[in-house]
Amino acid sequence: MRNLLNFLARYNNLIIFLFLEGIAFYLISTRNNYHNSRVVNSIMGMTRGIEKKINNTRTYLSLHEINEKLTAENVALKNIISKLGRRESSLFFSANDSVYKQQYLHTSAEVIENSINRKRNFFTIDKGESEGIKVNMAVISSNSVAGVIVGCSKDYSVAMSILNLDFKLSARIKSNGYFGSLSWDGRDYRYAILSEIPQHVLVNVGDTIETTGYSAIFPEGAMVGTVSDYEKFGGDFYKITVLLSNDFKKMHFVDVIGNMKKTEQLQLEKLFQ
Repeated sequence: MRNLLNFLARYNNLIIFLFLEGIAFYLISTRNNYHNSRVVNSIMGMTRGIEKKINNTRTYLSLHEINEKLTAENVALKNIISKLGRRESSLFFSANDSVYKQQYLHTSAEVIENSINRKRNFFTIDKGESEGIKVNMAVISSNSVAGVIVGCSKDYSVAMSILNLDFKLSARIKSNGYFGSLSWDGRDYRYAILSEIPQHVLVNVGDTIETTGYSAIFPEGAMVGTVSDYEKFGGDFYKITVLLSNDFKKMHFVDVIGNMKKTEQLQLEKLFQ
C-alpha cells in the first residue's frame, strides 16, 4: 500500500495530466462530428492493420500444412495424368485395367534428414514399406532428379542422393537427344558432370539435361539441370558441367516414383545380357 501511495505522490502531476487529456479527447471526439469521424477512422485503420498482421502470422504458421496439402494434390494429379497419359504406344491407363496399364505410381514424402557435404550423401524420408515405398524407386524434388531409394523400413526410407560418388544416371541433352552418363565429382553440391557425349555434337551453355528413361527407374524426360560449361575431354568426348536444377540445401518435400513395369523390363533384358 505504501508503495502505491509513494507512486501516486511521485507521479501525481503526470496522472492528472493524462486524466485531463483523456477527458479533453473524449469531449472533442464526441461533441464534434469532424473530430469524431477522424477518431473513428483512425481506430478502424489501426484495427485493420493489427488484424492484417495477425492473419499474416497465422498464414505463416500454417505454411507447413499448406505445403503438405499442395504436395499431396500434386501427387494425386500426377497419378491421374499417368492413368490417362498413353494408350499402349501413347497413353498410360489404370493398373487395374486388363488391357491398359499405368506405368508410374507417385507418392509424396517429406525429407527428415539430409546431407550434402560428404563424398557419399544420403537423405531420409518419412515413408517406408507400409506406404508402398520400395528399393530402387526414383526420388524427384521440385520436378528434378534427387536420388534413388536404397533402403526401407516400415515407416522410413533412405535414398542415395545424386550428390554421391556411387550415383550414376543415364541423361541426355534435350535439344539433340544425345545421351551419356551423369555423375557427381564430389566437389560442388550445385554441379554434376555429364560424360560420354561425342565431340561432334553441338552443345550450348543453357541446354537442358533430362533423364533418358533407359534405367527403368526414372521416367523419361525428368529434369536434371542445364549445361553450365563444357570442355573437350580425352580424344572423343566432352566433359560437360551441369548446373543441377534441384537445390539440395532447400530440399523438403519429394515425389517418390515407382515403375510398375520395371520387373518385367529387367527380367526380359536379363535374358540377353
